[in-house]
Amino acid sequence: MKKESKNRNTFIMFLLAFLVAFFVVSVIEVLRSSFAPVAPDVQVASAISPIDPRTPGSFADLVDRLKPAVVNISTTKTIRSGSNPFSSPFSGEGSPFERYFWGDEFFDRFFGDVPKREFKKKSLGSGFIISHDGYIFTNNHVVEQADKILVKLSDGKEFEARVIGKDAKTDIALIKIKPTVSLPVVEIGDSDKLRVGEWVLAIGNPFGLEQTVTAGIVSAKGRVIGAGPYDNFIQTDASINPGNSGGPLFSMDGQVIGINTAIVAQGQGIGFAIPVNMAKNILPDLKTKGKVSRGWLGVSVQDITEDIAKSMKQKDRQGALVAEVFKGDPASNAGIKPGDIITEINGKTVINSHELLLMIANFHVGDRINITLLRGNRPMNVNVLVAERTDRGEYAARKTSRDDYGMVVHDITPEIAQYLGLSSRTGVIVTDVREGSPADDVGIQPQDVILQVNRAKIASKKDYLKELSRKEAKQNLLLLVKRGQSTFFVALQQ
Repeated sequence: MKKESKNRNTFIMFLLAFLVAFFVVSVIEVLRSSFAPVAPDVQVASAISPIDPRTPGSFADLVDRLKPAVVNISTTKTIRSGSNPFSSPFSGEGSPFERYFWGDEFFDRFFGDVPKREFKKKSLGSGFIISHDGYIFTNNHVVEQADKILVKLSDGKEFEARVIGKDAKTDIALIKIKPTVSLPVVEIGDSDKLRVGEWVLAIGNPFGLEQTVTAGIVSAKGRVIGAGPYDNFIQTDASINPGNSGGPLFSMDGQVIGINTAIVAQGQGIGFAIPVNMAKNILPDLKTKGKVSRGWLGVSVQDITEDIAKSMKQKDRQGALVAEVFKGDPASNAGIKPGDIITEINGKTVINSHELLLMIANFHVGDRINITLLRGNRPMNVNVLVAERTDRGEYAARKTSRDDYGMVVHDITPEIAQYLGLSSRTGVIVTDVREGSPADDVGIQPQDVILQVNRAKIASKKDYLKELSRKEAKQNLLLLVKRGQSTFFVALQQ
């Protein structure tokens, strides 16, 4: 009996010892698992996902790096005029289309006895430094006709600047200051590589608010908005306002890929920038000659419509159709003929007539280029020696027409109407005015809308050309012009 009791006590003690040991081991394992590092092959859920280096978590570091090379530009220009009650109300930045709403001829006729006076007009813009010794890119309309240009750096230092070169066709200007130290500069990128949907950053001087930073994405590329013959804008929803003009549009790599230039009237989230490659192409001319020499082919071209493609038995609408070849010019000397379809230049595909004009304009005088074309259905290659473009330029025949009064007009597309905030597409828009022409003499300017020619209403370019072909239009024109919110008559004479 005593032996059984002894065995029972031994078993109980053994069991208790086992339970205590198990408990201690369990506690140790729990503590070890709490402090042990996670094995590398174990996937752990996290609230923070891996970040694409091109997707901004914050712009702060990028902005700190870029801001020193962005400048504010203020200009003063002297305007001599009478107390014109219809003068432009604009008081912010300059504009490539800013003049009086009523021409001098009209004003002198009704208010000629009012004495002339001079007054100073101030405007604001932006720019960015491209060389350590003070070369700066900005918009032409920011510095055009300025008597004094003042550049303010990010550290508050101010320098007077002079214009080195400017190009009204692309609205690009190069100015120069004389710094006492080496300046920070931007890094110039490649706008051809820019993709729709990429993040971009704008830094500028909107409404005089210095060093303002806005961000958005690239909304579209290659926009044609009727601002000039070389429209090729980057569209962005980064906020751009008056005063941003001339400022840089940056990629997430911190490179300038555009020059902020234009906004849509009455629009939100729609701004436009000049591709920086366009500025790079003309920089040597601006720096050495003060103006831009552009290539000249000597043709009038048009887009290929669906009907034209069918009639010419073309499989697609790609290329630029030659409508006219000017005798004695490069295309004529190379054997190009009306009806030819230009499909490639130096191996690069030509999509349409507008792209052809841009490509030719980027060549230098004396360049020899290889043009691939279709004559009938037979491919051909010709070599052309590029000449210098004068006021003639290449013409997109389907869309524009220069008359003897020195104007180029364009049908008002939905994009142009939206850009200008036009409630109606009636009339034609002036896209270019030859310097010294009758149209220039009376103050006609790009973005004017012509509503009537000699009292006849104009609905399209076809109507406009019809009226100009009449006998009475050969010597005199009475135009009803809309500019901004104002409408007025001007008289032109040959």
